[in-house]
Amino acid sequence: MKKSMIRKFYLCFTSALIFLIHVPFVFAKIKSPIHNLSGVAEIKKSPMRSGVVVSGENPSSSNRPGIYDSLGLLKLGLSHQAFDYAMKGFNYLLSIGKLNDNKLISIVDFSLPSSKKRLFIIDLKNIKLLFNTYVAHGRNSGKELATEFSNRGESYESSLGFYVTQDTYTGKHGYSLHLEGEERGINDNARNREIVMHSAPYVSESFIQSQGYIGRSLGCPALPENIYKPIIEKIKDGTCLFLYSPDRYYATHSTILQEAS
Repeated sequence: MKKSMIRKFYLCFTSALIFLIHVPFVFAKIKSPIHNLSGVAEIKKSPMRSGVVVSGENPSSSNRPGIYDSLGLLKLGLSHQAFDYAMKGFNYLLSIGKLNDNKLISIVDFSLPSSKKRLFIIDLKNIKLLFNTYVAHGRNSGKELATEFSNRGESYESSLGFYVTQDTYTGKHGYSLHLEGEERGINDNARNREIVMHSAPYVSESFIQSQGYIGRSLGCPALPENIYKPIIEKIKDGTCLFLYSPDRYYATHSTILQEAS
């Protein structure tokens, strides 16, 4: 009887001991999946790859994917270099507090002849092309194509580079928009030269049909009479305007492009 009880006690004791030895391994297996799930969460929280906008990022960022391609700007004629320069300068002007609007940019591409719609106004936040129309260059900048540019008074040439739109007024050309040239030695004489955005009857398809190109201004980026008001209303008061040409002098002397790089 005593031997039987001793044997039962020994078996119970041995079973308990074996159970206690295996307890840590049991909990280790239970914790292992939780550790793996934590690793998955860390991957999900990692930053998105370069070129993709993360929620909350500045909508004007130059690496916002797809603006140029999704709007079909190449097919519309806008130079990729013009767009690239425009975005670099836009972000620079925004970073130093020159712009009141962080989503709107206007680009004039003087690599196109005046018979083409070479003014592009883009909503960068909503990725929309708001306006695409004709725009004049200065009479001494060229005939069909603008190839000569100046910052001098009475040169009657266009001035390249970055501008910030200012207030509106009513003058000899009617409702017009003041422009502030932001590039020293390139377009900073715009106010003294009275370079403004206004309408003109010679910026029309009828002129293109009759002579192959639109009329020319005294240096102002003049607009068609049938659309100038909504354009001026949209871009006034602190938006970015960029006048582009594949001009070597401008590319090597623009302080904004240098600072943006």
